[in-house]
Amino acid sequence: MEELYSLELIKNGKRIDGRKFDEFRKIEIEKNIVQKAEGSALVRLGKTEVIAGVKLGIGEPFPDTPKDGILMVHAEFSPLASPEFESGPPGEDAVELSRVVDRGIRESKCIELDKLCIIPKEKVWIISIDICIINHQGNLLDASALASLIALLNTKIPKLKNDEIIRGEFESKLPVVFKPINVAVGKIGNTLLIDPNLEEEKILESKLSVALREDNKICAMQKQGIKGIEFKNIEKMIDLAIEKSKEIRKLVK
Repeated sequence: MEELYSLELIKNGKRIDGRKFDEFRKIEIEKNIVQKAEGSALVRLGKTEVIAGVKLGIGEPFPDTPKDGILMVHAEFSPLASPEFESGPPGEDAVELSRVVDRGIRESKCIELDKLCIIPKEKVWIISIDICIINHQGNLLDASALASLIALLNTKIPKLKNDEIIRGEFESKLPVVFKPINVAVGKIGNTLLIDPNLEEEKILESKLSVALREDNKICAMQKQGIKGIEFKNIEKMIDLAIEKSKEIRKLVK
């Protein structure tokens, strides 16, 4: 019933929570909330809550990038966050979210991975981002991408002593140079929506998520939904994502 009510409101130029079509819910950020992580952040996007934590370890580099550190992103959809989530291995939605967040960070060249080399071909720093969904009330991707970025910006590289990591002691900050912001734009008929909540996500025809750098370079895009998107509407969605990313970027320090 709520979905039908939300759809009827949108047809009449309104949203179920009273927001404008191009308006985000209230965004709250808390930094360094996980003591045992090298960096962490909690992001609240309305009632959606996501925690991202960063851990650093040491391992062998990939053969084709022998002097570069490694980035890995994992997402956990806890049953406590939504009755739609189940216990067990990551499902398709969790895997997709991980990949899209990873792609935005990686393709933006957010981290100078070449500065994370310890011994070429032998040892590099491995960055693991763990995303935990605390409460699912829509737009998990924007919240997860923002939490991951804030966590990376506050990540410190631990000290090494005789090839052992000294947890709690740090050498330097993680070399973050770009700050990719992800903005999801939903589409219902001819209406474009920023930051769809859970009820709105259930009635979206399609959604385009765009990851953008400070220079407005598009780093990654992901299309979701049952219907295709005309090229003219893709341009409108990208333009809207660029404009709204500037608002989010003001919150990133």
